Amino acid sequence: MAVQEENLDDVIASLIDLDPDEDSEIQEEPVVNSDTDPVILTQRAAKQVLKIKEKENLDDELYLRVAVEGGGCSGLSYKLGFDIRTDEDEVVTSQGLEIIIDPKHLMYLNGIEIDFPDGLDARGFTFDNPNASESCGCGSSFAV
Repeated sequence: MAVQEENLDDVIASLIDLDPDEDSEIQEEPVVNSDTDPVILTQRAAKQVLKIKEKENLDDELYLRVAVEGGGCSGLSYKLGFDIRTDEDEVVTSQGLEIIIDPKHLMYLNGIEIDFPDGLDARGFTFDNPNASESCGCGSSFAV
């Protein structure tokens, strides 16, 4: 997992034009706006997460992880999955669900709303990210 995190850090650093080995003025601890939750699940998204967890018979020790990774047509892609909580993870609660986030990803996710439309024109998880300067047409990747 450490190799994957290093690669993600390199990708993120390259996207914001920073040398990962260079000293920079970026804060180690991301600033989280106390007026908004870092990650917001809509009721529909929360129901779908619970449905998946139940259908897959997943352990209670697995949490919903929200993350970003390098890639996608706009530069960064959203990642959702179930994972084990680490000591470094930030834990937020939305719709009664605990969500884990790597603190390095908070600056890209702070204030994001995750929904699960179930209509004919859209189905699947969608992301409304106030930090994104641009998004791709499918909504699964973004740039800052």
